[in-house]
Amino acid sequence: MTYVVTEACIKCKFTDCVPACVADCFYEGENMLVIHPEECIDCGACVNECRANAILPDTDPRAQIWLELNQKYASIWPNIVEKLPSSKKAEDWIEVADKYETHFSEKPAQR
Repeated sequence: MTYVVTEACIKCKFTDCVPACVADCFYEGENMLVIHPEECIDCGACVNECRANAILPDTDPRAQIWLELNQKYASIWPNIVEKLPSSKKAEDWIEVADKYETHFSEKPAQR
């Protein structure tokens, strides 16, 4: 089992979950995070830290479509190991549905 980040993270990208990860398996895109499924040690420490409720175990039926996306972008985007400030508008995006089709960015984070 592994954990995956889902659509709920898009445009929120809170990074509270990152310091909870003892395996340092989060990767950062322009507007969301992903978890590298081969690096995740399945501890679940990140789940309760996610303000957007965007992290699910891969055993959850809602997570299946996100497993491939997490795998793909974790191999492209830069690793993130510390909490960073969120966007001032992040809270506004928590309840927005269907963000993937119109707001997902394939671009890596720029630091």
